Amino acid sequence: MEKLKIAVQKSGRLSEKSLDLFSECGINLTSSSGKLISVASDFPVEILFLRDDDIPQYVSDGVADVGIVGENVIYEKEKHLEVVEKMGFGKCRMSLAIPKTEEYNGPKYFDKKRIATSYPNILKKWLSDNKIAADIHEISGSVEIAPGIGLSDSIFDIVSSGSTLFMNNLKEVEVLIKSEAVMVATKNLSQRKKEILTELLFRFRAVQKGKKNKYIVLNAPLNKVNDIISIIPGMKSPSIVPLAKDGWCSLHSVLNEKDFWQVIGQLQEKGAEGILVIPIEKMIV
Repeated sequence: MEKLKIAVQKSGRLSEKSLDLFSECGINLTSSSGKLISVASDFPVEILFLRDDDIPQYVSDGVADVGIVGENVIYEKEKHLEVVEKMGFGKCRMSLAIPKTEEYNGPKYFDKKRIATSYPNILKKWLSDNKIAADIHEISGSVEIAPGIGLSDSIFDIVSSGSTLFMNNLKEVEVLIKSEAVMVATKNLSQRKKEILTELLFRFRAVQKGKKNKYIVLNAPLNKVNDIISIIPGMKSPSIVPLAKDGWCSLHSVLNEKDFWQVIGQLQEKGAEGILVIPIEKMIV
């Protein structure tokens, strides 16, 4: 039976998130400890565990049908692959950082400076676009220590929280690109593999939409229902259930989690009481 081959980072920041998502989508994989291939027992996919730097090449060559990898790796490897889905996790930025004690006066600061990085191609393009002549030191791992040991004047690296920069007495001064995990696909997938990918994306999206939204239940006076619906209209319209208490109802709706704290005060002002916010496991619209 034809299976969709998916390349996933074998270790690191995207590996756990990717495997958790497969599990949440009801895809059970064989134990992957120490193995390079894991086959699903209940869905036609097999997972190839690779170094993140190798994933774009494997997908480009068609060894893997699709891959989950950071956008930053796609940019660095300069592979022209189709992005079929943004995964919603692994968000970071690619930034230039300099010692805290240095005064920064714009991109020209880096002219004639030594910059340590594991991503020379992204950096070269930015330097060229800004007509800056800098000396790039390509190193792998522990880029942030380079200025402290005299290897470079500054660095270009992945930044998430910024805590690593802080601990190494560096400050972020330029964000070159923003990145997150994406799913990329090879060209010329067979019809069957396209069908498998479509079903897989359907499951991914149902899980991701569930994470972004909450199920909200509240009690409200009947004469305030229209006001409350204007604040939380739901996907099509809220469900309204009469309460035993005359003049009151229970209103059920869906709300994007990022909006909740902005509207909670408005709901209370309109007379909403007993507000419950419940996680949604999966959401299909």
